Amino acid sequence: MLYYLSQRMLEWAQNGDWESRLSFLRLFRYITVRSAGAAITSLLLSWWLGPWIIRSLKHLKFGQEYADKAEEAGLSALRVNKKGTPTMGGILIIVAMLASTLLWAQWLNAQVELTMLSVLVLSGLGFYDDYAKILKQTGGGTPPRVKLVIQFVLAAFVGFYLWNLPARSELHLVGTKNVWHPNLVSSLMLPFYKYPIHVGGVVGIIVVVLALVGSSNAVNLTDGLDGLAIGCTLIVGFVFLVFTYLAGNIKAAAYLQIPYVAGAGELTVFCSALLGAGLGFLWFNCHPAQVFMGDTGSLALGGAFGIVAVLIHQPFVLVIAGGVFVAEAVSVMIQKGWFKFTRLRTGTGQRVFLMAPLHHHFEKKGWHESQVVMRFIILCVLCAVVALATLKLR
Repeated sequence: MLYYLSQRMLEWAQNGDWESRLSFLRLFRYITVRSAGAAITSLLLSWWLGPWIIRSLKHLKFGQEYADKAEEAGLSALRVNKKGTPTMGGILIIVAMLASTLLWAQWLNAQVELTMLSVLVLSGLGFYDDYAKILKQTGGGTPPRVKLVIQFVLAAFVGFYLWNLPARSELHLVGTKNVWHPNLVSSLMLPFYKYPIHVGGVVGIIVVVLALVGSSNAVNLTDGLDGLAIGCTLIVGFVFLVFTYLAGNIKAAAYLQIPYVAGAGELTVFCSALLGAGLGFLWFNCHPAQVFMGDTGSLALGGAFGIVAVLIHQPFVLVIAGGVFVAEAVSVMIQKGWFKFTRLRTGTGQRVFLMAPLHHHFEKKGWHESQVVMRFIILCVLCAVVALATLKLR
């Protein structure tokens, strides 16, 4: 909104007495300026709205009064009692992030609109799931199949929409460097390899669906300890802030031999808003947490990473940057798969981990909650460094 308002004022003042006085409004043309503004705005919004939202959630009794799976497994003795802590705190992140994006970004932009649509749909799904848990006062909310169906429908819509965009797989010369404009779905980019690979629409849509659904659920599974999911989210968000800025800058994309995506720079503003909102939420979510993110936040944030990665041709970089999220999701799949396989084969189900997701396994081994969170965040930083290294090692 500020971008459109500033440009309208510059047009009004052109060749007039006010032109020199309003020249500072040209700053709003720079993505870096608007990204910084988005981060600061969403951070301040989070700090301002946080106490009110927490009080409101407590007043509405939207708290976790039921024993979660970790407490049922005997981990309550190693933790601060979390019963009664408000959930659905993801509302704070979503409101601050989207409000800041609308304020600072060129939101009349297909990439931004598609990203915000995905965030709204997934946050609505997460809100319904959290509300169902509160009503039932059990760990079970929306049936997993229902959640997966909605996620797959959203991801398929995104995939088909991108596939039906005007075909564009071109190579242009910028200075002495070539820059690619590959099709968003039918062409894939692999880390450490600088040329796009044509895979066709069907395979491309499958990759889009897996990126969006997988990322959404992986972040959701990581959300189980104070500050863990949001801490890792901030690190991955920074990685994609860098990637979106470079993908939207034709000279930088040409120099680094990564695909150029026109308009992707506006996703940098979105990522900045995500970082500011995430930092503000972490203020209230650090141990001992005053509020939980809930599925309202985790499903939406994971989906945001998935759609942003697809829009800049980097779904496989998301696997590297979000290595902690991937490990959490894989641990659940291994645990369930091995348990079912051994039960069918021997009649008794066996487990690979003491408990899944992976962070609970280490809690069962005697690690304190804060130890698990900090060590996983350190691992997430290492994954982020490797992901950023793919920009040059190709």
